Amino acid sequence: MNRTNLENLKGELKGLKFDDKYIKKMEEMMEKGLPSFELKGLLPVDKGQMDMTMHFKKSGQSDYYYFNKFDLAYSKAKPLEGDLKYLVVSPGEKNKNLVKPFDSPSEAIAFFKSQTGKSELAIGKHTDKDLQFRDTVATMAEGKVDYVKKEFQQTYYSPALTNSHYVEKGVGFNLNQASNMLQGRSAYRDDLVSRAGVEYKAWNVIQFDQPKDKYGNYQMKQFNENYGFDAKKALEDYRIKLPEDGKKLDAIISELKDGGRPTVPVIDKEGKEVLMKIEAVPRYGNLNFHHLNGKPQNREELLKEPKKDLTQGKDAGKTKDKAQAQEMSM
Repeated sequence: MNRTNLENLKGELKGLKFDDKYIKKMEEMMEKGLPSFELKGLLPVDKGQMDMTMHFKKSGQSDYYYFNKFDLAYSKAKPLEGDLKYLVVSPGEKNKNLVKPFDSPSEAIAFFKSQTGKSELAIGKHTDKDLQFRDTVATMAEGKVDYVKKEFQQTYYSPALTNSHYVEKGVGFNLNQASNMLQGRSAYRDDLVSRAGVEYKAWNVIQFDQPKDKYGNYQMKQFNENYGFDAKKALEDYRIKLPEDGKKLDAIISELKDGGRPTVPVIDKEGKEVLMKIEAVPRYGNLNFHHLNGKPQNREELLKEPKKDLTQGKDAGKTKDKAQAQEMSM
């Protein structure tokens, strides 16, 4: 294993905000000298489950490895507890079942659907003694699905949202940004380059209502600096108790730029201090507020001063034109 290559990849993954456990797994796989390998994991999300797959490939001319892509799949499935797994159970020889375990509901459902005979999709522990206690959520007979448990139907029939992100030498959307965008939020990058080779900065949001591109990925819309959204200024528009410590304030802004939802103390309309989660909405030049239980909060009630409504009267057309001019497809 090339030590220089290893150190370079460690730096790239740290810059892309991958957890140290994936860096350790990468090193273990590189030591085996495989021509290519994948690392899989589950990412924390507000609701449902986010599956992640990292792709590594070894050069055909040297012992260097390259990390150029990671995939995400966002499912509505509830995360499994403890050591439970998704199990695809099929009859084997001598009355012994063949069992294939999965952590990912998307992969389990896809594998189950690919079966051609009798099969079963279940949730349980992947041990011989515990298999009898599994919870069957779908069954198949002669290659046709004949049963899906009511509580599992939304997960089964709602396809996972999938997207791939390509990186080059550690440059690209980081893991937090990619995950948060797939959950419908916006992320900011200051290292973008246009097709003409011009560097620029922009907020990015996935267009879920548009067809995917030829590579099977969602298209993006961008809101560049001319659009006028500034995260720090947006924070100052509301009755948020911002930290005096500059590093703590920078951490809040950094999380917003990653598409995250930092928790901050807010003074509500009754003058009480409450904790809320906030998220950036650059398209409309403001922030969204949610209580810790997930209930949305009317942002206008938290403004220091009422904002002028530029969508009324003669300014409506100008505002619309401005939005269209600054929304660009990647």
